[in-house]
Amino acid sequence: MKPLVLILLSLLLAACVSGRSDGLDTLAADYVKLQLAIGEHEDGYIDAYYGPPEWLAEAKLARRPLAELAARTAVLQTRLDSMDMLAAGTKSARRRAFLGAQLRAAATRLRMLRGEKLSFADEAEGLFGVRPELRPLSDFAPILARVGALVPGDGPLWRRVDAFQERFAIPPARLEAVMRVAIAECRRRTAAHIAMSADERFTLELVTGKSWSGYNYYKGNSVSLIQINTDLPIRIGRAVDLGCHEGYPGHHLLNLLVEQQLVRHEGWVEHSVYPLYSPQSLLAEGSANYGIELAFPGAERAAFEAAALYPLAGLPAADAQRLIDLGKAMDGLAPARFTIAADYLEGRIGSERAIELLQSYQLVSRRRAEQSLAFIEQYRSYVINYGLGLELVRARIEAEGPDPKRRWAAMEKLLSEPTLPSDLQRR
Repeated sequence: MKPLVLILLSLLLAACVSGRSDGLDTLAADYVKLQLAIGEHEDGYIDAYYGPPEWLAEAKLARRPLAELAARTAVLQTRLDSMDMLAAGTKSARRRAFLGAQLRAAATRLRMLRGEKLSFADEAEGLFGVRPELRPLSDFAPILARVGALVPGDGPLWRRVDAFQERFAIPPARLEAVMRVAIAECRRRTAAHIAMSADERFTLELVTGKSWSGYNYYKGNSVSLIQINTDLPIRIGRAVDLGCHEGYPGHHLLNLLVEQQLVRHEGWVEHSVYPLYSPQSLLAEGSANYGIELAFPGAERAAFEAAALYPLAGLPAADAQRLIDLGKAMDGLAPARFTIAADYLEGRIGSERAIELLQSYQLVSRRRAEQSLAFIEQYRSYVINYGLGLELVRARIEAEGPDPKRRWAAMEKLLSEPTLPSDLQRR
């Protein structure tokens, strides 16, 4: 322990010497190096990085012990706390708040990597900056009843819902074409409201063997890799969902604006790294999900899908609106997944019971429930970011009123600034 104590003392001494004169730019660089060093202990911890390549090479060259990284995180927090900032609402104050939230998340993840067991709610709050409400599953009975009215018949509700939705599976040979048309429309609608760099682009890949249905890997310089998992049949409604969520105005646009506005324009290097287990993910997933509603309001989605996607997929469009209505009715079941995940991760139920509950309260087949459980096992409390993030972003954007222009402007502002969950909860 003596070498670690000496390291900690030297770091604290350096913090005291630099004191209040130590600028945010210096601290931000040290923060990025810290995150890259943590990333060497966990595959997937760094979701995106496009800062100085020598910093990444340095992290890979010297793999630091977790205890040392925890000590460095505490010292960075001390340095940040000691800084004199300008009045609330200034750029420096927002940078300080963002870095503080990110450091708290890093400290939480390091505790987990070192073997500490946290409750689901404590973990979620420590990593993502919000404490989820874990509702009893009985709360969702009225929603299940409303869904049941849309798919009447005999047998378990999940089976009726799954059978209806499976009628809309895109033939594998037509999937890539359908996805490209859907993403292009998501982009067209987004570009009508938010300016993007002329050189922005993405590569689309169809993959297998994943616990998720889609993923965006932002590469920097306005380029993304969008992957779609084809382990399970992809239904036609997911084309727009994934096109907006992974692309426009979702993850690709968010990362694009962060790079343009915060990294290049402001010179804030802390935004060149995106640690997955941080408050950034609540904004990322929430805004990506709300982006679907923003890009396709009212009946516009059903009209587009019926005119463009159904013929391309070779599917009849007679029930296009019914499929959308069913999906909207099921949206209210999202928090049930938090409760099931918490019960499973905290050991109150086993995997078989978790699969049964996911089938009953997410209304999916066993195969889809197994994939959902695999995601929970891999990403744990990350699941809150989709439903809870959506609620917070929706409330914040729609507080601007019904005017689409005001909503798009609010969305652009949200994505172009160092937005925290606490900002979303403010009115």
